[in-house]
Amino acid sequence: MFDIEVPAPEGARSLMQIGQALGAAGVGLEGGGIWSSVAHYLIADPETATRALAAAGCGGAIVRPVLLAELDADVPGALARMMRSLVDAGVTLHAQYSDHDNRKVLVVDDVERAREALGAA
Repeated sequence: MFDIEVPAPEGARSLMQIGQALGAAGVGLEGGGIWSSVAHYLIADPETATRALAAAGCGGAIVRPVLLAELDADVPGALARMMRSLVDAGVTLHAQYSDHDNRKVLVVDDVERAREALGAA
Protein backbone atom coordinates (compact mmCIF):
# COMPACT_ATOMS: atom_id res chain seq x y z
CA MET A 1 0.00 0.00 0.00
CA PHE A 2 1.00 3.60 -0.53
CA ASP A 3 0.32 7.02 0.92
CA ILE A 4 -0.47 9.74 -1.57
CA GLU A 5 0.09 13.27 -0.33
CA VAL A 6 -1.75 15.95 -2.30
CA PRO A 7 -1.87 19.70 -1.77
CA ALA A 8 -5.41 20.72 -0.80
CA PRO A 9 -5.25 24.50 -0.43
CA GLU A 10 -9.01 25.01 -0.82
CA GLY A 11 -10.18 22.48 1.77
CA ALA A 12 -13.49 20.92 0.75
CA ARG A 13 -13.20 22.16 -2.85
CA SER A 14 -9.77 20.55 -3.17
CA LEU A 15 -11.01 17.29 -1.64
CA MET A 16 -13.97 17.31 -4.01
CA GLN A 17 -11.60 17.59 -6.98
CA ILE A 18 -9.25 14.93 -5.59
CA GLY A 19 -12.16 12.59 -4.86
CA GLN A 20 -13.70 13.09 -8.30
CA ALA A 21 -10.40 12.46 -10.08
CA LEU A 22 -9.54 9.35 -8.09
CA GLY A 23 -13.09 7.99 -8.17
CA ALA A 24 -13.35 8.40 -11.93
CA ALA A 25 -10.04 6.51 -12.27
CA GLY A 26 -11.29 3.68 -10.03
CA VAL A 27 -8.85 4.43 -7.21
CA GLY A 28 -10.28 3.59 -3.78
CA LEU A 29 -9.26 5.37 -0.58
CA GLU A 30 -8.53 3.06 2.37
CA GLY A 31 -8.06 5.73 5.02
CA GLY A 32 -6.65 9.19 5.42
CA GLY A 33 -7.73 12.78 5.71
CA ILE A 34 -6.65 16.38 5.41
CA TRP A 35 -4.43 18.34 7.77
CA SER A 36 -3.13 21.87 7.30
CA SER A 37 -4.22 21.97 3.64
CA VAL A 38 -2.46 18.71 2.79
CA ALA A 39 -4.43 15.53 2.05
CA HIS A 40 -3.04 12.07 2.79
CA TYR A 41 -4.79 8.92 1.58
CA LEU A 42 -3.94 5.23 1.60
CA ILE A 43 -4.12 3.77 -1.91
CA ALA A 44 -3.13 0.59 -3.74
CA ASP A 45 -2.43 1.94 -7.24
CA PRO A 46 -0.11 4.96 -7.15
CA GLU A 47 0.50 5.12 -10.90
CA THR A 48 -3.20 5.41 -11.77
CA ALA A 49 -3.74 7.86 -8.91
CA THR A 50 -0.93 10.22 -9.90
CA ARG A 51 -1.97 10.18 -13.57
CA ALA A 52 -5.60 10.92 -12.65
CA LEU A 53 -4.67 13.75 -10.31
CA ALA A 54 -2.30 15.33 -12.82
CA ALA A 55 -4.94 15.14 -15.56
CA ALA A 56 -7.45 16.84 -13.23
CA GLY A 57 -5.03 19.67 -12.41
CA CYS A 58 -4.36 18.38 -8.89
CA GLY A 59 -0.60 18.19 -9.33
CA GLY A 60 2.18 18.02 -6.81
CA ALA A 61 1.29 14.59 -5.43
CA ILE A 62 3.95 12.69 -3.49
CA VAL A 63 3.68 8.91 -3.20
CA ARG A 64 5.44 6.90 -0.51
CA PRO A 65 5.21 3.25 0.54
CA VAL A 66 3.75 2.78 4.02
CA LEU A 67 3.91 0.40 6.93
CA LEU A 68 0.57 -0.78 8.28
CA ALA A 69 0.96 -1.56 11.97
CA GLU A 70 -1.40 -2.93 14.59
CA LEU A 71 -1.85 -0.78 17.68
CA ASP A 72 -3.79 -1.76 20.78
CA ALA A 73 -5.54 1.59 21.01
CA ASP A 74 -7.27 0.64 24.27
CA VAL A 75 -3.93 0.46 26.08
CA PRO A 76 -2.80 3.84 27.43
CA GLY A 77 0.65 4.78 26.13
CA ALA A 78 0.62 2.31 23.21
CA LEU A 79 1.13 5.03 20.61
CA ALA A 80 3.99 6.55 22.61
CA ARG A 81 5.72 3.16 22.85
CA MET A 82 5.30 2.66 19.10
CA MET A 83 6.79 6.07 18.37
CA ARG A 84 9.65 5.45 20.84
CA SER A 85 10.58 2.36 18.83
CA LEU A 86 10.72 4.44 15.64
CA VAL A 87 12.71 7.22 17.31
CA ASP A 88 15.20 4.74 18.78
CA ALA A 89 15.64 3.16 15.32
CA GLY A 90 16.26 6.57 13.72
CA VAL A 91 13.13 6.35 11.55
CA THR A 92 11.65 9.64 10.31
CA LEU A 93 7.85 9.79 10.47
CA HIS A 94 6.26 11.94 7.74
CA ALA A 95 2.61 11.21 8.57
CA GLN A 96 0.46 8.86 10.63
CA TYR A 97 -3.24 8.07 10.38
CA SER A 98 -5.55 5.05 10.58
CA ASP A 99 -6.93 2.85 7.81
CA HIS A 100 -10.44 1.39 7.65
CA ASP A 101 -9.27 -1.64 9.67
CA ASN A 102 -8.03 0.52 12.58
CA ARG A 103 -4.38 -0.11 11.79
CA LYS A 104 -1.86 2.70 11.97
CA VAL A 105 -0.66 3.91 8.59
CA LEU A 106 2.94 4.98 9.07
CA VAL A 107 4.48 7.10 6.32
CA VAL A 108 8.17 6.79 7.09
CA ASP A 109 11.51 7.31 5.41
CA ASP A 110 12.52 3.64 5.72
CA VAL A 111 9.71 1.06 5.77
CA GLU A 112 12.02 -1.92 6.40
CA ARG A 113 13.79 -0.27 9.33
CA ALA A 114 10.41 0.73 10.78
CA ARG A 115 9.10 -2.83 10.33
CA GLU A 116 12.12 -4.21 12.18
CA ALA A 117 11.83 -1.62 14.95
CA LEU A 118 8.18 -2.49 15.54
CA GLY A 119 8.59 -6.23 15.02
CA ALA A 120 5.86 -6.03 12.37
CA ALA A 121 5.20 -8.87 9.96
